[in-house]
Amino acid sequence: MHYNKINNLLGWLCFAVASTTYILTLEPSVSFWDCGEFISCAFRLQVSHQPGYPLFAMIGKAFSLLSMGNNAKVPYFTNMASALASAATVMFLFWTITALAKKALVKRSAEMSRPNQLLIMGAGLVGALAFTFSDTFWYSAVETIVFAQAALCVSVVFWAILKWDAHANEPGADRYLVLIAYVMGLSIGIHLLNLLTIPALTLVYYFRRSNQTSTKGTLVALFTGIGLLALVQFGVIQYTVKLAAYFDLFFVNTLHMGFGSGVLVFLLVLMSVLLAGIIFSIRKNKPVLNLIFICLTFIYLGYGSFVMIPIRAHAGTNLNNSHPDNAFKLQSYLNREQYIAPPLVYGPYFDAQAIDQTEGATIYRKGKTQYEVVGKKQKLEYDHNTILPRIYSNEDRDAQFYKQWLQLGEGQAPTFKDNINFLFSWQLYQMYFRYFLWNFVGRYNDQDGQTSTKDLDGNWTSGWFDGGRHLPKFITQSNTYTPLYALPLIVGLIGMVYHFKGSKRDASVIALLYFFMGIAIVLYVNQPTVQPRERDYSYVGSFYAFAIWIGLGVLGVAQFMQQKVNARYAGMAATVLCLLAAPALMAVQEWGAHNRSTKTTPHDMAFNYLNSCAPNAILFTYGDNDTYSLWYCQEVEGIRPDVRLVNLSLFGTDWYIRQMKKSMNKSAPLPISMNDEQFKDGVRDYLSYQDAKIPDSVELKEIFDFITSENSDAKLQYQNGTTSNYLPTKNFKMSINAKQVVSTGTVPASQSNRIAQTMEWKYPANYVTKDHLALMDILVHNNWKRPVYFTNSAPDESIIGLRPYLYNEGFAYRLLPLKPDTSAQQLDKTNTMVMYNNVMNKFKWGNMKNATYLDQQSTALFYPFVATTFLTLSQNLTNEGRPDLATKALRKYDKVMPDIYPYIDVATRKFYIADTACHLQDFKLANKMLTSIDAYLKDQLDYNYHQLQKDADTVNLRDVQMGLTLLNEMAILGNRYKQLTVNPRIKQHLAHYQTKFSPLMRQ
Repeated sequence: MHYNKINNLLGWLCFAVASTTYILTLEPSVSFWDCGEFISCAFRLQVSHQPGYPLFAMIGKAFSLLSMGNNAKVPYFTNMASALASAATVMFLFWTITALAKKALVKRSAEMSRPNQLLIMGAGLVGALAFTFSDTFWYSAVETIVFAQAALCVSVVFWAILKWDAHANEPGADRYLVLIAYVMGLSIGIHLLNLLTIPALTLVYYFRRSNQTSTKGTLVALFTGIGLLALVQFGVIQYTVKLAAYFDLFFVNTLHMGFGSGVLVFLLVLMSVLLAGIIFSIRKNKPVLNLIFICLTFIYLGYGSFVMIPIRAHAGTNLNNSHPDNAFKLQSYLNREQYIAPPLVYGPYFDAQAIDQTEGATIYRKGKTQYEVVGKKQKLEYDHNTILPRIYSNEDRDAQFYKQWLQLGEGQAPTFKDNINFLFSWQLYQMYFRYFLWNFVGRYNDQDGQTSTKDLDGNWTSGWFDGGRHLPKFITQSNTYTPLYALPLIVGLIGMVYHFKGSKRDASVIALLYFFMGIAIVLYVNQPTVQPRERDYSYVGSFYAFAIWIGLGVLGVAQFMQQKVNARYAGMAATVLCLLAAPALMAVQEWGAHNRSTKTTPHDMAFNYLNSCAPNAILFTYGDNDTYSLWYCQEVEGIRPDVRLVNLSLFGTDWYIRQMKKSMNKSAPLPISMNDEQFKDGVRDYLSYQDAKIPDSVELKEIFDFITSENSDAKLQYQNGTTSNYLPTKNFKMSINAKQVVSTGTVPASQSNRIAQTMEWKYPANYVTKDHLALMDILVHNNWKRPVYFTNSAPDESIIGLRPYLYNEGFAYRLLPLKPDTSAQQLDKTNTMVMYNNVMNKFKWGNMKNATYLDQQSTALFYPFVATTFLTLSQNLTNEGRPDLATKALRKYDKVMPDIYPYIDVATRKFYIADTACHLQDFKLANKMLTSIDAYLKDQLDYNYHQLQKDADTVNLRDVQMGLTLLNEMAILGNRYKQLTVNPRIKQHLAHYQTKFSPLMRQ
């Protein structure tokens, strides 16, 4: 069969294998993190968070139509878009590897031998299928996330440059370069990852077009590629919009024309320049100039997907992040200006003190008839700086992590050595190479492991020496334990060595691709400290590059084998061996850790949050996972559209407060009394606390009126002549009208004796920001007409100190004006019967009991949260004299929740559940629970004792102390209740481990 036909057929075979794999393991509904927002924005073509992904949203919208009106199926089909894009990535990767293998084995225009054809196809299959089953790529392939389609763009442009390379001397070959330019432009509307291929593509162009290459020429080509990358990143993406904004400023403020008129003129000028350049290059017969103008035009054509952003922002969609409806707002949106950019070349150490402040560019906002000046960007100057700053953040959390990681003493000033140490030990090793090793060496589990290089959680393992390590069963028996025995890595390294020996130019291109899509991202992003989640998905492009070498490893193995057998048998043996060592092994090991087809935790947790709320409620959220999935449930499935979701992380922006003043779905506007002028950009952004020595608590309405007053007596005057409102006291109160509270259903009449006459609390911060201001406005003007709830992730500062008046009603805490209950811990306070009805009759549990796989958020975040919910409910039901309902609650927990231990603190929660079960005389459940806890603790303590004998520094002292304490508490419980048949075994284990760990406990 002809080479091209076989190549095409096997490429499509890789697509079929990958798409089948991903569809079989697809998440059936919404996933955690950004997926809920992306699905919502795709389904209703809304504006997602910065920098926005318009093409991604439009593709998602097209796939969502396959749901045929069944909105609950929308996420399945948007997830399928990722699956098919990922499968296409694998297909193009196959063709990329075969193109490189062909270059390595067959000289141009030479005839293809059968053994070489077999080797080339084997290399393509091994590399492409290894990438198919790699940990990070597979994870993104089964959910609605941008990285699947971003990887497709990477694979297409790299395949296209190799096609151009193979046909560069033929007429029309430059069409592949135009295709690359167009895909580059399109990819901007998906993710910027694809731009990082530009230096590698430039090197391919140089090697093909240069008659004689040199080190100097290679370096010039490399820096030209970096320049082109900067040109697209800053010139096309940022400065195009910036110039359009300043055109609009001139036309609106100077010529007094309407908003957007300057943008239209600028676009006409831009199109005219591009068209004139193309015509000029044709008339003057300048093919290179013609190619440049055509490629630039196609980049802009692809980039044109961003027109959707201001169009949909103007439409006033429910999700309208930053409301970028004008050129200046769009510029800020694209530049992600709400995020503080890290210093890259020169900047402060974390202990540096600000000594000066310099002004930058003017900040504009859209006014009623023209653009208004907000102020100027400010840049702080510091007294302790360094080149290549890595330990720069002076936030308390970050500074403490730097000190802990680098083992700096209190008051010890960091040095440049510490700075570089952090770069290599944390940013490069812990936050990149650890991820690389996950994919090609193996992994202990999928728990977060950012903070330690020694712990099992989140660490890499080859599996070769795990048999003698006495690993705990919760590791080895988990489907997220995926040792790969480093075989994919070994095959890849063989391929890399083979490639550099046989074709230094092509190998250098792959190395450059690997660097820019891995190490360069680490250097550019400059992550300060622990991230909200593991960031391996950011580096999938570098894993793609290494997969090319895994494929070429077949050639290296065959070359070695050819010393013993003929080329045909060597090729067959090398292909089979490498298929087993990489893709086959990876598929078997990784399947269980990526099969999401049976879990619905994100959907059902969001469902529970919404159904914790009374009708027409206001629910304040804070984090991604208690916001994005809820947005999905409302925007796509229409679940509880009466509940108004307010994300406190966004509530400090003027555009978001304006959105909250409008109706949304079936939710009425929030009771915000401020007019837009009182909280627009630059107005009341930050109000400081200045103690006015007021002796008593002050009504919240008086405080709110004072800090929103335009009266000069309510403002402080600063040395520069400016004035600003301020907070005069931290002692707040709200007088309560009991009749009003009962009439609105906030508190039932039967509990009216619990209503406080006055709610009093202390404001926790030394400043007031817009989110605090808007929350005060709502509390003052709501008059208890709408129920107010908070999720448990909201910090005290964001909820202005209201924690003493929050009562759990399931997954959300309701603000209730009740007399403070000093006998209960804050998080244990419940509106018990409402909570019982929600938990027992309304909530869903994500199929957690029977799911073949639960992700890290399900096990480490929501599983302990659910356990605590049932525990608190059952204890409070018992305390309120309802033991029968408490027993039902505990049995419900046992029915719907799996028996897992993501970390030892969960064992503590389960012990208290067992304790409550004993109190309720449910000894069957208590014995079951205690038997499970005992087995887990034994497993943990056995592992730590093995570590103690081997290396005492690797012992998790906290786990040992908690384990022994729990065993002791369980033994005491057993002495109290003779019906606990597990007690003799617990006592035996307690005595055994107390003896074993006695030397450690005496230290």
